[in-house]
Amino acid sequence: MFSLEQLVSFVAVAEELHYGRAAERLSMTQPPLSRRIQLLERDLGVELLDRTHRTVRLTPAGRVFLAEARKILRSSQEAALYVRRAKKGEVGAVTLGFTATAAYSHLEHVIAVANAEVPGVDLVLREMVTAAQVEGLLSGGIDLGMIRPPVTGAGIVTLPLWREPLLAALPSAHPLARRKKNPDVRDFDGEPFIMYSPSEGRYFHDLLVAVFRAARVLPEYTQYPCQVHTVLALVKAELGVALVPAAAAALRFEGVVLRPVDGVEGRPVELELMWRRGNDNPALGALLAVIGDPARRGRQSTVDCTGQASPHSASRASR
Repeated sequence: MFSLEQLVSFVAVAEELHYGRAAERLSMTQPPLSRRIQLLERDLGVELLDRTHRTVRLTPAGRVFLAEARKILRSSQEAALYVRRAKKGEVGAVTLGFTATAAYSHLEHVIAVANAEVPGVDLVLREMVTAAQVEGLLSGGIDLGMIRPPVTGAGIVTLPLWREPLLAALPSAHPLARRKKNPDVRDFDGEPFIMYSPSEGRYFHDLLVAVFRAARVLPEYTQYPCQVHTVLALVKAELGVALVPAAAAALRFEGVVLRPVDGVEGRPVELELMWRRGNDNPALGALLAVIGDPARRGRQSTVDCTGQASPHSASRASR
């Protein structure tokens, strides 16, 4: 099999049609250049150059091989450039896990930033609940996760990404939906309520339990689905009212009214990025640099469901 060194030598002679000029171009003497061409012809089993004492011409086989040799050399140069860019994280792939609710609006933002800032990095997307993302991260199945806190695991790093408010999800014919003022969390006391599953929907279940406990409210729980879109479907069926993250507004369920709810402080719904310390994928570092790596940026920011940035406290330690 021929070498790249032989191809470079052949292309030089084929373009110069003169051994002396080709040797000078390659910063070598003529005898070793001639031997390279001879070895190349022997390996290929064809004559590439028609030599006389005065002229050098390409044979028909030589003309065909010249085009192929140029392609091979160009590919080798591109491969070397690609490897250097991969080392810098400018090209490559990152496998990103995300929860269903993250896909409603937040995932779109991450994809847009990645496409604009690191276009050479491909995102391989995997919809997974938070627990499955943690397992995938530790096993190497994913590089990055978009999860609901908290998570545990040796070497896991988390970074707050978004905070958003809760909205009241009401059947359009419900008295709270027809009222002009916003509902208050205390209005849910004794009210038929669509609660999240304490296992599959644990994050939102625990969050709402804390909200109701703080407000001294006890709704009448009727159903326990695990996904936000199922909660909205059950609200539409008038099986109860619910609280959903503001991102759920992107689902636009007909027959369901989403209203701000008073009595719930701030933006309690959190979404975090999660990755494994020591991940040697250069593309992951490049992606984190543009979507909020605290090691690169020094301070973090969180983004609400409208895509606006707001200051956030410094780095949260891995748990």
